[in-house]
Amino acid sequence: MMVEKVLIAMPHGFCAGVARAVKAVEDTLELFGAPIYVKHEIVHNKHVVENIAKRGAITVETLAEVPVGSVVVFSAHGSPRSHYAEAARRKLYLIDATCPLVTKVHLEVVRYIKEGYAIIYIGHKDHIEGVGVLGEVPGINIPLVETVADVDGLDVPMTEKMVYLTQTTLSIDETKDVIAALKRKYPSITAPPLEDICYATTNRQEAVKALAVVAPIVIVVGSKSSSNSNRLRETAERFGARAYLVDGVEDIRPEWFLETDRVVGITGGASAPEDRIQEVVEYFCNQGAVAEKFVVKEEKMFFAEPVELMQARRERTTHV
Repeated sequence: MMVEKVLIAMPHGFCAGVARAVKAVEDTLELFGAPIYVKHEIVHNKHVVENIAKRGAITVETLAEVPVGSVVVFSAHGSPRSHYAEAARRKLYLIDATCPLVTKVHLEVVRYIKEGYAIIYIGHKDHIEGVGVLGEVPGINIPLVETVADVDGLDVPMTEKMVYLTQTTLSIDETKDVIAALKRKYPSITAPPLEDICYATTNRQEAVKALAVVAPIVIVVGSKSSSNSNRLRETAERFGARAYLVDGVEDIRPEWFLETDRVVGITGGASAPEDRIQEVVEYFCNQGAVAEKFVVKEEKMFFAEPVELMQARRERTTHV
């Protein structure tokens, strides 16, 4: 391996929604003490989940696993309406860490249904975010499409009021193809007022596109369960680089690298912690490479903490 330069895509790693969700778990542990429960992985990164588990956050997949009266954090991916009702029935103290951009799509579903629209949802089948969005209006069938072939197979009748919504972590390029197919089949279909694909997904994909042009090999730090991390790897490949998804240094394989590889690009999915990304950078620097930031766009987004945490802090301040 003769890598001389490491280019670090900017932006990369934690987005504002992920940072908010992880901090919500940490703050909930601080306020209430261990154990607390997290419904679904707080974000799709195994190291984040392992780290909060060490501090007393128990990840579960169903609320039936949470003892009555316990504290539970809902993950960043969003939840069906039925889960909120179940939490109330079980007298759980709920901290809702759903990303505000995912919440936006939930609200759009409710609004468009009330206004009489037919909705088509673009997303990955069985992804937890889509399960939450489609569970917002129980009893109403909202078709999910993932590919152009799925659109071609739809038997939804065309009406004057139709709209498409999308999973926030999809590939921009893939989504454009599906949207184009929807518009061909349903000329009356409209987009939501603001695109549902989140700013972080967009920014990281734009950065990795530029990175793939100048780096023959790109390492994407993120877990295999992370939709946006997988899309980054696929995007880098489409723009000419050999790309690999790793959880950390331990996954890197020397046989991936050619003798002609002088430059390596590194990025991280929106749920990849910064320390894991920096470990990968150091792996190459320890072999003599020089690291440089590859800035495509500045990112300064910030989300306020969940309202339930604000309320919990006020209650404790009042009782002190």
